Amino acid sequence: MSWDVRGLNERLVRDTLVYILAPLALAVRHGRHLGFRVDRTALRNTLLLSLFVVPFYVVGSSLPTIRHYYPMWETGAALNEFLPHALKQFIVALAAETYYRGLLCVGVREIGFKSVFISPFLYAIHHLYKPPIELMLSAPTDVLFGAVDYKSQSILPSVVAHGIGLGVLDWLVLHEPLIPTEQVVRWLSWLPVPL
Repeated sequence: MSWDVRGLNERLVRDTLVYILAPLALAVRHGRHLGFRVDRTALRNTLLLSLFVVPFYVVGSSLPTIRHYYPMWETGAALNEFLPHALKQFIVALAAETYYRGLLCVGVREIGFKSVFISPFLYAIHHLYKPPIELMLSAPTDVLFGAVDYKSQSILPSVVAHGIGLGVLDWLVLHEPLIPTEQVVRWLSWLPVPL
């Protein structure tokens, strides 16, 4: 996290090295599996997790703090500009999930289900400078993603849910909110964070 990056391309290089290649090297060195597997259970859980989390991204895309923060890197709504951006964001999600759910959860699954509770604190720290609601939801989301990946013995569910969610979020904040901002703020006004 101390390796500061300015743009999405720099982020891709850093995240690929630190969050994909380094965990893979550790896994190979120590004979571990990080959950790079696709089977019927992983595919089913991928669909279910994605269907569960995408509505949160849709609702979140109407919040003022989220609309102000995203997209994190400049992009436009034209498909020729947005699709490469979304693909890069997907790779960023792959990197995060390889580290947080692969190395720190599926990679140590022999310790049992408690492995899903290893990374929530670190994951929350990773979200410190993001909108307050995102910081508040990061640890519970980490546990949910970890539990699904643990049961799947695969990081596919969290990679796809996170990657698609980032793409949906960026696409939606580039357009008028699907749900009026005032309505969403009213629904969530009970939360103890700025919306």
